[in-house]
Amino acid sequence: MPLTVIAKLKAKEGAEEQLYGACRALIAPTLAEEGCVNYDMHRSVEDPGLIMCYENWTTRPLWERHMQAPHLTGFSAATEGIVEVWELFLGEKVDGPQDS
Repeated sequence: MPLTVIAKLKAKEGAEEQLYGACRALIAPTLAEEGCVNYDMHRSVEDPGLIMCYENWTTRPLWERHMQAPHLTGFSAATEGIVEVWELFLGEKVDGPQDS
């Protein structure tokens, strides 16, 4: 079953550019991973410290493998102490009723 992940990250005051750079560095290696359908990063136009990532994966196990990838563990180390909020939403797409 495909998995959608929406990640919300908020930098601590003064660390906005550091978090932004660390997040941007995840894009290319994540897109190259098996199972990654898309990995779209968005930076708020009103709050430069707020970043949302919208990801789709072919399966949850492949996303879980992504979370253990070297670029993700490196990201965690590089952003330790500068992230105020890090929330993950994991969901499966719900289709509407089908016409009979």
